[in-house]
Amino acid sequence: MLDQAALSLETTRSLNRLLPNIEDRFAGRMAPGEWDAFAERLHRHFPDLFRLLLGLYGGRYDFFYHLEQTVALAAQSWIDRPADLKELDEARDADPLWFQSETMLGGVCYVDLFAGDLTGLFDKIPYFRELGLTYLHLMPLFDAPEGENDGGYAVSDYRQVEPSLGTMADLQRLARALRDEGISLVLDFVFNHTSDEHRWAQKAQAGDPDYADYYFLFPDRQTPDAYDQTLREIFPETRRGCFTYRAEIDRWVWTTFNSFQWDLNYANPAVFRDMAGEMLFLANAGAEALRLDALAFTWKQMGTNSENLPQAHQLVQAFNALLRIAAPAMLFKSEAIVHPDEVAKYIGRGECQLSYNPLLMALLWNSLATREVRLLRHSMGYRFRIPDDCAWVNYVRCHDDIGWTFDDGDAAALGINGYDHRRFLNEFYTGRFAGSFARGLPFQENPRTGDARISGSLASLAGLERALLAGNEAEIELAVRRICLLHAVILSIGGIPLIYLGDEFGVINDYGYRDDPAKADDSRWVHRPRIDWEEAEKRHQRDTLQGRIYSRLQHLIAVRKGTAAFAGGRMEVVDVGNDHVFGYVRSAPAGEGAQRVLALANFTETVQAIDANEVRLYGLGYRFTDLVAEKEITLGEGEVALEPYQVMWLLARDER
Repeated sequence: MLDQAALSLETTRSLNRLLPNIEDRFAGRMAPGEWDAFAERLHRHFPDLFRLLLGLYGGRYDFFYHLEQTVALAAQSWIDRPADLKELDEARDADPLWFQSETMLGGVCYVDLFAGDLTGLFDKIPYFRELGLTYLHLMPLFDAPEGENDGGYAVSDYRQVEPSLGTMADLQRLARALRDEGISLVLDFVFNHTSDEHRWAQKAQAGDPDYADYYFLFPDRQTPDAYDQTLREIFPETRRGCFTYRAEIDRWVWTTFNSFQWDLNYANPAVFRDMAGEMLFLANAGAEALRLDALAFTWKQMGTNSENLPQAHQLVQAFNALLRIAAPAMLFKSEAIVHPDEVAKYIGRGECQLSYNPLLMALLWNSLATREVRLLRHSMGYRFRIPDDCAWVNYVRCHDDIGWTFDDGDAAALGINGYDHRRFLNEFYTGRFAGSFARGLPFQENPRTGDARISGSLASLAGLERALLAGNEAEIELAVRRICLLHAVILSIGGIPLIYLGDEFGVINDYGYRDDPAKADDSRWVHRPRIDWEEAEKRHQRDTLQGRIYSRLQHLIAVRKGTAAFAGGRMEVVDVGNDHVFGYVRSAPAGEGAQRVLALANFTETVQAIDANEVRLYGLGYRFTDLVAEKEITLGEGEVALEPYQVMWLLARDER
């Protein structure tokens, strides 16, 4: 390991060695001024790139070859980058915290289930404007095997759109159209594995030794058995262990998730280089952010669980450094559904500027089930804090399951047994617990450990499906309030709120997936329904169920977008003296336009009271505007009452 002085010297030597070669090959092919811009960014970010790649691959004899090939890849990508994206690079460089605006609102969907294909999605842009989206995440849409493909996460070609959805030209056209409307396109970067039909895997199966080294292939069970001693099973309901035997090549293949998803061997620098090429291609296709799928699993090491290893972080940081050189507008979004301590480690401008907040999601559902906010308040009180130049992506649910990722230590501090509590939550959200309002399904129940996760749409988990079946109007209204409560929290707590599209008008579970052999064993398809646009059109009729949900959510979104205090991610959790009410404060910077908002959320179906002194203490005043109810409040003695599942956003009014 080089000390700092030696590393600095070696960095300078390496840059001086490769820069003339890169300039000779590429400078003459760039428009006037573009070589200077590229060279400036190369000088600025090369030290990070060099340090990271040296740490990963410095012991190899061919290290410098791969380093130069990687920088050449960045230069070629810059030449290929469309002019409008280069303009975006400049704009984002001038406003690096653009994603922290109170106007940000994300949506996520499957192209086929939401709109049929990319052309259909293009036609939905007016709807995205209506809803207020500024960020659209399209679930995996690349070429994948027919039948089982893990919802598109088994990628066969990163440069080809699944033919039934359209073409890469269609995707680029959509990206430009979205960008013209102020909507950033987000795509998945599935970089832990490829499908077994990817051309690299096909060449490996054909006996090419170079491509065999892109994956983990073993002649017998000796090494896989040694690894398996410390690896956990991800999908224990459908397969045991992390290795698959392929009889046609007489090899065991590392397959963490599914037998058709082959894990990539990042100990091979050629894998990093070639995956960097796929990443830069997606950046030039118009993606403004990439969701890094399964990033915790990317580095393997004997004797560990091969999750969250230091090298996994170095990989992401190296990819990020390369982007800063060739496509600086691009952001990374971490998808690390792991322990909260590990989630936080992926967040930083040098790694992932954005991160899903799985802990908030889990604890919101926990609070609905228990009617208590103690664990939510305790954990968010210190785990919500991340660097000021990064942002959480807060969501109520996504395409995946809900896992109970809270920290057992946090639970124990409140007298809660983590293991038992997870069992309770699974029982509650599958409807097995007496009195539960939820209708969800278990996902990947492990009979050995008793572990499971939960599948289900927002509306069904919040009680709407059960209430509709019972024809109980009072329960229907409570379910609608739960849906709005959860959205109100993610819209105001700090960061980017993300809506799984369809939730905004109350789509419930679709059990038809059981009739499809390719989906029947995966309960997550219950909450991935095809959107019925005739039903969705009812959102404009306030007397319909869709209209009741949509109109309330539209109001919350409009208030968020007009409230400066909801920009950025700084948030202070407060204890308002009632364990059924979650309270937090959001503030805009001091000076002109300064604001302070006290948010209160009642997680029960009964009226809850807050002592007026608590509101004065945290709201810093006597006079407020409830932004949600659009009414003025002047505090006297006594209490402030919150109706069942009511949310208040109390804006302190100027006392002068």
